[in-house]
Amino acid sequence: MYKKILPIAIAVLVATACNNNSENKETPAADTAGHEGHDHGTTPNTAAIPELPAIPEGAKVYFKNLKDGQTVTSPFKVEMGVDQMSLDTANGIVKAASGHHHILIGLDSVTTGTVVPKDSVHLHFGNAQSEAEVKLAPGKHKLTLQFADALHRSYGPKLTSSVTINVKQ
Repeated sequence: MYKKILPIAIAVLVATACNNNSENKETPAADTAGHEGHDHGTTPNTAAIPELPAIPEGAKVYFKNLKDGQTVTSPFKVEMGVDQMSLDTANGIVKAASGHHHILIGLDSVTTGTVVPKDSVHLHFGNAQSEAEVKLAPGKHKLTLQFADALHRSYGPKLTSSVTINVKQ
């Protein structure tokens, strides 16, 4: 008789021990200790962001082929010019007296030192382009040429030029 009961009793004891549904469950305490001195596998960012380069005397940007009040057919070619500055890529390496063009549609200049947003009304030419084809809906449009450094930081109103054009179909 013990031979029949003993295996059943052992099975019940093992099942009960493995499935402990005690009401007294404790949640482990959150680690609230400071993390100073812990190496989390990251390296600190010690590279300082360089200052926005100075604008040389006589530097300016301009539309080479568009005049204020001009009528164009979309798509149209835009030629961008810069004097006393080097046209360079937006490669993240800030150089003195260099940068690249942006065309702002329906907007004024971007505040000095502010990164030019990238969206449908802020066109970026970070590959040092000096011309582009632009498509706009028919109507009156203000175009602002904005120069920025290799980090897309605006040189502000000093390196800005605006024209208002009429786009026809």
